[in-house]
Amino acid sequence: MLDKLLKGLRAILRYFSIASMLIMLFVIFGQVITRYLFDYTPEWSEELSRYLFVWVVFLGSALIMGESGHLAVEFLPLRFKGRPLGTFFDIIINISSYIFIGILFWQGLRMTRIMTFQLSPGMDIPMSYVYAVIPISCVLMLLFVIRDSVKIIRGICGPKEVKS
Repeated sequence: MLDKLLKGLRAILRYFSIASMLIMLFVIFGQVITRYLFDYTPEWSEELSRYLFVWVVFLGSALIMGESGHLAVEFLPLRFKGRPLGTFFDIIINISSYIFIGILFWQGLRMTRIMTFQLSPGMDIPMSYVYAVIPISCVLMLLFVIRDSVKIIRGICGPKEVKS
């Protein structure tokens, strides 16, 4: 059931990333056209592009985590895959992910709360809307790390093959 939920979540993140990148493309293209043809640039266009980019980066990092493409030094874990030392390296990477996500979540939550009072100059929206993606992406990343933890535990506790 968790795999089905995470597969759907990855699809939603993928479509959100594509849609956001397309919106950014059209907004920036429109900004360039209006600047050179009409000598006018809407003040909200650069901000919207920048904020969409921030959201795409953070939610894209959750998407990459869901596809096991996250940054990890995998030379040793891959070299010792299927052996106890490989499992040990997988556990260390998994624990490191929890620590990183925990720190990022806490600091992102703090930043979101702090920035509630500040409004963006061009779009006049609370800056906490922009920073809210940090804890949101952390929760999504946490789901994928939990999935990886379950795989590790199943690998450790699962049935062992008997060699004849």
